[in-house]
Amino acid sequence: MAIRHRPIIPELTHAEIASAFGGDLMLLNGFDCLNPKLYGVEGSANPIERLKELCGRPVGANLEPVDEHAEMLESRIEIAPGRKCTAETVSRAEKLGLDFICLTGNPGTGVTNQAIAQAIQKAKKYFTGVIIAGKMHGAGSKEPVMNREIAKELIEAGADILLVPAVGTVPGFTDEELVAIVKVAHANDALVLSAIGTSQEGSSKEVIEQIAIRNKIAGVDIQH
Repeated sequence: MAIRHRPIIPELTHAEIASAFGGDLMLLNGFDCLNPKLYGVEGSANPIERLKELCGRPVGANLEPVDEHAEMLESRIEIAPGRKCTAETVSRAEKLGLDFICLTGNPGTGVTNQAIAQAIQKAKKYFTGVIIAGKMHGAGSKEPVMNREIAKELIEAGADILLVPAVGTVPGFTDEELVAIVKVAHANDALVLSAIGTSQEGSSKEVIEQIAIRNKIAGVDIQH
């Protein structure tokens, strides 16, 4: 859920609303670990602990392994240091009490799979929670979003859960490719999270239902 926008209902946090509608894991996007602020929990000494009390769910956040040398397909969008995956932000995520971190990239940030693999190894030194890793879209860099080889690399680096595009969200990413990735993950005791991170976020109920069914058939464990 995006944390840079005020809740639709001012008295409630996004996490409480998502939890009420059946969300199992609360993933904060755009969260600054070095300047931890959340709408709805202003004034709290630790906004993450307070948010977990309010929604009753595990809470995690995206951290972005930006690759300064990435070959870009678009203009790079600069993000705050507290959103990037560094030893400092991962250590801060641990102190804040985040249950999991997701090493991924927002549009135009220049995150690469190589940088994600390196970030996983770094994160394992400072973070004791679950590590989700992968991309749901290109994040602006010129490379495949996900395939069997990338999946193997991220798992070998130590990812607990692979993040992949949901079939039906990224052109050219097929059911067959997802099935192959799921088999690699499950054979290595990892889970797979398929993500709706592109224009389908605003789709009709029928489109979302089809994405859910197709990715479930492929063997995906969690739906973003």
